[in-house]
Amino acid sequence: MKKILNILAYTFIGLTVMAQGQPSAKVFSNFNYNISDEDNNFKAFEVNRAYLGYSYALSDEFTTKITFDIGNNSAGSQYTAFLKIASVSWKTNDNMNINFGMIGTKNFKFMEKAWGHRYIYKSLQDKHKWASSADAGVSVDYQFNDKLSVDAQVLNGEGYKKEQEANGLFRGGVGLTYDASENVIVRVHRDVVPRESYADNDAHQSTTSAALAYKGDGFSLGAEYNLQENAKNVLDQERTGISAYGSYNLNEGMSFFARYDELSSENDWNLSKDGTFLIIGIEKQMVKGLKVALNYQSSTAATENAEAESSLFMNLEFKF
Repeated sequence: MKKILNILAYTFIGLTVMAQGQPSAKVFSNFNYNISDEDNNFKAFEVNRAYLGYSYALSDEFTTKITFDIGNNSAGSQYTAFLKIASVSWKTNDNMNINFGMIGTKNFKFMEKAWGHRYIYKSLQDKHKWASSADAGVSVDYQFNDKLSVDAQVLNGEGYKKEQEANGLFRGGVGLTYDASENVIVRVHRDVVPRESYADNDAHQSTTSAALAYKGDGFSLGAEYNLQENAKNVLDQERTGISAYGSYNLNEGMSFFARYDELSSENDWNLSKDGTFLIIGIEKQMVKGLKVALNYQSSTAATENAEAESSLFMNLEFKF
């Protein structure tokens, strides 16, 4: 009898906490059809990602958040769950917020939001693994005024799927965001990964990003330039990535979107991964929390005589 009462008590407490907090879920899925090779037209239904989360306000100043990332990860099985966010945020005053734990990083969050179609394709830095979207560490956001804000972060540097390496080195970054007008927002960010050793060919890796987002009447535009110096901590190994994207509202709930990426490396040291990428498509907001997009995706490697690899996609995102 005592055991049953304990179970009922814990169940009641759990339901009470759940009712006070905010559970959430987000799922990315698609159907894709490769149209490049007539002899091998690969096609598949895929569920790429599922995010399950819960947030809870401890007080007006302190909030907590937990998010699990479930997807096709090389570190595990077809569907592996990783703890992506496990953080506490402290709003010290109206201007400053401090985040601690497994936190969302600042490296490309602005660009991902400006692109606006994460469920279809990752932003450039995320796609090419220049940085991770989450990591263990601490970050600070400070709002100087209505137009200018600054943020800084100190992270383990391995991302949320790996633990801190034995070297104990941290990855740091600082960013500045400026609301130039009601329509234009500009951001710059600098990220540094220290070298593990001090051989002649070793150096600190630094990534500098500049991005712009414009929102007009029924349309939006965005562009970013990314420069990585001493890539992978190798001296004078440099690569650049540019991305431009936009969307145009066709009618209520439907929009046209496009994106172009270009990745290049100095002296072709990363030639096998250099190249261009293009997306063109139409998106429909079916109901609140459900979006569907039909789109064409094409990538062309930078190697000589490379042919474009093209696919047709139907992407779907639902969240609640």
